[in-house]
Amino acid sequence: MTTSAPLRTAIIGYGLGGRVFHAPLIAADPAYALVAIVTGDAERGAEAAERYGEGVVVRDADALFARASELDLVVITTPNDTHAALAHRALDAGLDVVVDKPFALTAAEALEVIAHAEQVGRAVTVYQNRRWDGDFLTVQALIGSGELGEVRQFESAFEFYRPERGAKWKDRVTAEQGGGILYDLGPHLIDQAVRLFGPVDLEHGVHAELDVRRQGGLADDDSFVTLQHEGGVRSRLWMSAVSPANRPRFRVVGADAVLETHGLDPQERQALAGMLPGDPAYGLDPEAQTAVVRTPDGGAREVAIERGSHAAFYRELASGLTAASDASTAALPVLPVEAEHVLRIIEAAHRSAR
Repeated sequence: MTTSAPLRTAIIGYGLGGRVFHAPLIAADPAYALVAIVTGDAERGAEAAERYGEGVVVRDADALFARASELDLVVITTPNDTHAALAHRALDAGLDVVVDKPFALTAAEALEVIAHAEQVGRAVTVYQNRRWDGDFLTVQALIGSGELGEVRQFESAFEFYRPERGAKWKDRVTAEQGGGILYDLGPHLIDQAVRLFGPVDLEHGVHAELDVRRQGGLADDDSFVTLQHEGGVRSRLWMSAVSPANRPRFRVVGADAVLETHGLDPQERQALAGMLPGDPAYGLDPEAQTAVVRTPDGGAREVAIERGSHAAFYRELASGLTAASDASTAALPVLPVEAEHVLRIIEAAHRSAR
């Protein structure tokens, strides 16, 4: 579109995703103008109006799309089973689209959205913010440096302890409706593994154990997935809502050394606490967390964790959209076909568990 004017942006949904992961980043970036937030919840609407202006709240998606001529970009951060349908509506309205993960419920739905975007000449991308976690950036850099030697095994774990089901929609729906921790955290862990080691053998290379531990649970809350990448690396991914203590966040076994990191990137908890992206401490771990590289001779070298930056997703998106003469040719921070491959892996994991 080749313009220097801010991208007029609307967010559909103001739950955790809209309130914590999207609105603060968009509002802090001068490349965007946050002009609308869709929520039908009065309390959330009042909070959004207080933070971003009285006129920002829109009651529903119908009212938003009636104003499509006032917008450039729509961010969809609603329950998982609504993602594809809302993306189609935004594309029909002539808008570029960011879809929160998971891109859709199925790979087939994802392909339909991709084809629609190509047909109307608009851009669609998926919010895989954890590509910009500091610990992941550190792991990526150390693997790229060659210090570990040929990588043979990759382990990644995202675990927390919440043994009772919550009241949020994601704890109250089945896997067929987009519920379960594989749909919630799996897109992050799988995307990171594929980012590092390439595509997965979908026919023979996916094994999953999807367990329901919490009383009354409708979908998996304690899950394990192994992936055989076409390049030969084996990834083992743990995701759990019922783990009283955690494994290493990342463990990479190479021919020459092993890399470990512990703890989670701080950006989510900083955002939950109200810290804004412009804060000098944003993305830095106050505990000065380090990665450790261990060698066969007993050596251990500490490596500082890089500063994370979820805001980089929106910086890259704005750069791609504003530089492109046609939105369909824009350089995007996450390609939709990458997210579609992640969905194929999730589908294969569910088949394996069955």
